[in-house]
Amino acid sequence: MKDQKKSIWSWAMYDWANSAFATTVMAGFFPIFFSKYWSANVANVDTTARLGFSNSIASLIVALIAPFLGAIADKGTAKKKFLMTFAFLGVVMTGALFMVHQGQWQIAALMYVLATVGFSGANIFYDSLLPGVASEKKIDFVSSLGFAMGYIGGGLLFLVNVMMYLKPEMFGIPSDTMAIRLSFLSVAVWWAVFSIPVFLFVKEPKYEGTVESGLFKAVKAGWLQLIETFKEIRHLKVVGMFLLAYWFYIDGVDTIIRMAISIGTALGFPAGALIVALLITQFVAFFGSLLYSLLAKKIGAKQSLFVGIAAYSLITMVGFFMSQVWHFYALAVAIGMFQGGIQAISRSLYSRIIPENKSAEFYGFFNLLGKFAAVIGPSLMGVVGLLTRNAGDLHIGNLHLENMGIRFSVLSVLILFVIGGLLLRKVNIDEGKEKVKYLK
Repeated sequence: MKDQKKSIWSWAMYDWANSAFATTVMAGFFPIFFSKYWSANVANVDTTARLGFSNSIASLIVALIAPFLGAIADKGTAKKKFLMTFAFLGVVMTGALFMVHQGQWQIAALMYVLATVGFSGANIFYDSLLPGVASEKKIDFVSSLGFAMGYIGGGLLFLVNVMMYLKPEMFGIPSDTMAIRLSFLSVAVWWAVFSIPVFLFVKEPKYEGTVESGLFKAVKAGWLQLIETFKEIRHLKVVGMFLLAYWFYIDGVDTIIRMAISIGTALGFPAGALIVALLITQFVAFFGSLLYSLLAKKIGAKQSLFVGIAAYSLITMVGFFMSQVWHFYALAVAIGMFQGGIQAISRSLYSRIIPENKSAEFYGFFNLLGKFAAVIGPSLMGVVGLLTRNAGDLHIGNLHLENMGIRFSVLSVLILFVIGGLLLRKVNIDEGKEKVKYLK
């Protein structure tokens, strides 16, 4: 039965559980520890490239297996089993980071990639449980509740982890290095414990057939659906153009989210300051998303996306000139103001130009491109950084900029926003709305 409070809150608690990985590990301590401990004593540009390639590999793996996972989720009644499997992979690999010794950057990168695959793969099956938890009347509220719980849960544990790192003596921890290692363990425990409710109290709808008896049929059906949807997108040029634009600008957004701490580390900012900046972004993003929805209501969804793309373009250009810690703080606030909004409005705008009776298929393709996001950006940063690593310092008046390879790698992300914005200009929303009326 749908709309039961126990099921709703148990489902939302998984967002509370796994968001700890997104904040403490993915955005926070892994980039810092990777630079200072696992990939120490090498050039900053090399470390940034290694981290960039690791993020790209993880995103690429998830993107490639997404059609198979989606097919299995749709065709079988084993969503919770696969959710548990991928969550288990993420939990174990996250906890295992505690045991990786200094200088073993290859092992750390491998475990991080596997943990990210577990995190992203589990989210596919977590999302697929939502229609069985909430009716159409409450599905928007329940989905928003999950995001809200994620912000709070991930933020709270990250705050504790930050305190452990900045004041290890308060927790009886011998050093800040050990504090970070213990933070990885705390995320693994947090993720595992708060995942229990979704497995115990969320009932999975039963369908004809099972994954065990029809795995290959499910995979085949997933690919056939993907091909069929792609054919329809070719006829709906507005949809295809929007998806192409979305791929570029959301790649830029995800790249900044994943690489920000690594960039700050490479520019020599104190680790404590970088963590504070991430906390700022975490909590500003909650309020920024609400304000952004008001902006979209006032000027329109498409125009609000242009505002977000322009803001991220400006953030990228300003990031090139960062030289003080307060610059990083200011950019953290700016990113938080637009981070959640540009993602939310992209999803709602997409719904206006796709056929309502085939929304599941079209959103499957939308989510597939979302998984491909952050494949181009981190690699682009890595390549540009390596190519410009020997660039000399830049002097502009009294401003002296060092680490030009890192700065040029940051600036390279601007390309993604420019291309995304130019493609979005070609998206005629009214034409898209008109065409879907005639698609049965």
